Amino acid sequence: MKLELNDRVALVTGASRGIGLAIATTLTAEGAKVAMAARGADALEAARIAVGGGTSVHVADVTDPAAATALVQQVERQWGRLDILVCNVGSGASVPPGKETAAEWSRVMDLNLFATTNMIEAARPLMARGSGDLAIVCVSSIAGMAALGAPVTYHAAKAALNATVRGLARPLALEGIRINAVAPGNILAPNGTWARKLAENSAAVEEMLAREVALRRLGRPEEIADLVAFLVSPRAAFITGSIMVADGGQLR
Repeated sequence: MKLELNDRVALVTGASRGIGLAIATTLTAEGAKVAMAARGADALEAARIAVGGGTSVHVADVTDPAAATALVQQVERQWGRLDILVCNVGSGASVPPGKETAAEWSRVMDLNLFATTNMIEAARPLMARGSGDLAIVCVSSIAGMAALGAPVTYHAAKAALNATVRGLARPLALEGIRINAVAPGNILAPNGTWARKLAENSAAVEEMLAREVALRRLGRPEEIADLVAFLVSPRAAFITGSIMVADGGQLR
């Protein structure tokens, strides 16, 4: 299936590693011009070299609304437009249930909700001036759909993100912009949480997968990237306001 992404301009946040890097790689391979954003300059430059193609890199902490606005302005100066926005900033690291503080709630919400809403607010005017199939995809989590034992702050932030996607679908549609989310399950990425857990106790991970996941394996970043690439393409032109699960059958 040809996704018809040639020469489309895409901005991917959290693009220096893991799912974000895989998304940038896949969109580039599909012919898109990709702006990659992340907080770390060195990791971002290494990611740009790995992706190759028509990419640009932008150091930005998009938990800051001003930084999100400046990032979109940089993309506009370089490419003149923005067709695709992928919001991938997030982290499931937090405190155990019952140990939450106001500061921790704020930190986790900044990363997993406001980093995305900042980018949508910043990108919306530029995208609305465009034409063709305009699309936003937010990387959420199945933790936003069920209580799975993740930190409570993370569950709440991703549930709020899912509600945001559903709530924005109608007003954005009036501006010609589709918005969806992907909700990954357990993804094995280099230097990620599951790589660490496998190194610490592979037997415990295998037991969890056999008990909780229908396909009995961890997912790969590339599998999430393929789903994102489809959702931002004209092939998904009738899909908006949806939360697409890719978890190997973990949710029941």
